[in-house]
Amino acid sequence: MPLPADYHMHTPLCRHAIGEPTEYAAQAVRLGFKEIGFSDHSPMARDDFDDWRMRQDELDTYVEKVAKARSDHPRLVIKLALEIDYLPGHEDWIRELAARHPWDYFIGSVHYVSDSWDLDNPKKISEWKKRDPFEVWSAYFERLTMAAESRLFEIIGHADLAKKFCFYPKEDCTQLFERFFAAAKKSGAAMELNTAGLRKDCKEIYPHRRLVEMAYASGVPITFASDAHAPGEVGMNFAEAIHLAKAAGYTDCCRFSRRQREIVPL
Repeated sequence: MPLPADYHMHTPLCRHAIGEPTEYAAQAVRLGFKEIGFSDHSPMARDDFDDWRMRQDELDTYVEKVAKARSDHPRLVIKLALEIDYLPGHEDWIRELAARHPWDYFIGSVHYVSDSWDLDNPKKISEWKKRDPFEVWSAYFERLTMAAESRLFEIIGHADLAKKFCFYPKEDCTQLFERFFAAAKKSGAAMELNTAGLRKDCKEIYPHRRLVEMAYASGVPITFASDAHAPGEVGMNFAEAIHLAKAAGYTDCCRFSRRQREIVPL
């Protein structure tokens, strides 16, 4: 059975990954993938915004690196994409990025619940201890819903990233989840099943099975993601992700080309 495309992987340009794109592609070929996609952390309008993404002047270099992987592995379909942080007020910047290259898809992710706190940053885990988890999860899902509503992204990334360090709210979050899935369905955004959570404190795929079931019930399509930051992480735990998708009811997933979606059997 062919593997679904791994649509979420990084490069050294983001300053916290190792291995060149052609090495990731070589690993994908070894594993039997027919299609992958690179979606490194996009530049921000200010290069000093944080220290875990490429700079603006590196965007063309990123595209060149992906092009080299394509030329080195002509039998592997390799998509060109970006993982872009959604922050309210940054929409014009995202549109500007969209016009620069022939992207295949954008992954919209929420890392920041304020302009200064990226809630998944290990260096800032102390911020969690100053806040009520439900307030943080509420802010996170509000922004995730706004990202879906914006129609700027084909895929929403790691949809319950707020669980990374195991700070869970005691309150019922059902309404937060329902609003997000309603927005994703209306805008046509897909949701990724991201296996990187299995390598984090939460030891669980992003998102939790309950959210995958809600996504299926809401009619939200899916993609698959290793969120690889090293060649050895390409396709990691895809068997578990596929099992999760099928257990929730999914029989197909998405692939993208030039920001157009195609549904393919799982």
